[in-house]
Amino acid sequence: MTGERAKRFPLGLEDLVREPRRPDGRPGEMRAAALAASAALNARQQSAKPAQGGAAARAQARTPAAAQAAPATRPQVIPQAKTQGAASATAIAATAAMPPKPQAAPVARTAANASAGALAGQPVKPGAKSSVKSAKASTPAPRHGARATPSPLAPPAQQAVKPAPNAALAGATSGAFGGAGNGATNNALALTSERVRERMVERLRTNGVSDQRVLNAMAAVPRHMFVDPGLAAQAYEDAALPIGHHQTISKPSVVARMIELAAAGRALNTVLEIGTGCGYQAAVLSQVAREVYSIERIKPLSERAKTNLRPLRIPNIRLHYGDGRLGLPSAAPFDAIVIAAAGLDVPQALLEQLAIGGRLVAPVGSQEGQSQVLTLVERLGPAQWRESRLDRVFFVPLKSGVI
Repeated sequence: MTGERAKRFPLGLEDLVREPRRPDGRPGEMRAAALAASAALNARQQSAKPAQGGAAARAQARTPAAAQAAPATRPQVIPQAKTQGAASATAIAATAAMPPKPQAAPVARTAANASAGALAGQPVKPGAKSSVKSAKASTPAPRHGARATPSPLAPPAQQAVKPAPNAALAGATSGAFGGAGNGATNNALALTSERVRERMVERLRTNGVSDQRVLNAMAAVPRHMFVDPGLAAQAYEDAALPIGHHQTISKPSVVARMIELAAAGRALNTVLEIGTGCGYQAAVLSQVAREVYSIERIKPLSERAKTNLRPLRIPNIRLHYGDGRLGLPSAAPFDAIVIAAAGLDVPQALLEQLAIGGRLVAPVGSQEGQSQVLTLVERLGPAQWRESRLDRVFFVPLKSGVI
């Protein structure tokens, strides 16, 4: 533009350049556009004549506002734009004017997102692997030497020194009942039952039970599995509990006392139990004797005993449905016979099935006036028995026949 035209048209083309509008693009592109616009204005101002000072001054006054607008949203810095001249700025402006390429998803992911993707079956990107690894590393490992949680129904430590049948029950109880019912409730009850069984054994020892085999057997068998769930909290109290059909499970102290009397420190090969009930006493006897035969006259109770004993997988119990007063001649003679019901006398058939040197333990008497007495009968010869009357007890009556 000549000087004459400058006088007629005091405003130059530079005065018509507006401040660059802040684009809605990415922070790097906004910064590049702002720098390009600023560099273009500076280049025009430098090439203008001094006579245009008024217009150039006004354009320059507006330039800082455009240049200052970008830093407010600047998360990244482009070193090239600061150090290069006007030609480089023009090249950057041309590049910024091109349509942006689709940006790939960021590689780095948080540990939580990476873990979620891995759990959902999605491939974890390389950047996320380190996050997953660090998340795993942050999980506290079990302390060395920390005590392991015991198996819910595993017998106490002293059970390890018992004979082979006890080992079979120990292996069965460690996993047989783990999946029954509600897992959390069963685990809490099982852990508690092991502790209360230990306390029950201590009470038995205090009350005079001294045969360690019997104490170990009482500690090994989970009594709460043989009673109704509503009575499980009372399973280790020294009390008889109902099991249906007007029958009861005997007190732990009575069970231990009868088995100790029947064993008398001997090794028992075959034992006969009259009155299986829910199967608890048979399970305890199986820890002391090599073979246990048990008879129940009430069909539903016989089936219940099978149900209760099946998870324990005790190999040396033989259950029979029949009249207990008749015994089991096919398996006689027996080293010991335990009768869990009270009769006015001991049936002669059972006395005959007792081996010479064997011992029979039974409550004898009626239910009226608490006249039942725990009686010990020892067979001394082919036709000779000796009877001893011991403790006051209370049992359901011993009846004939089956129902």
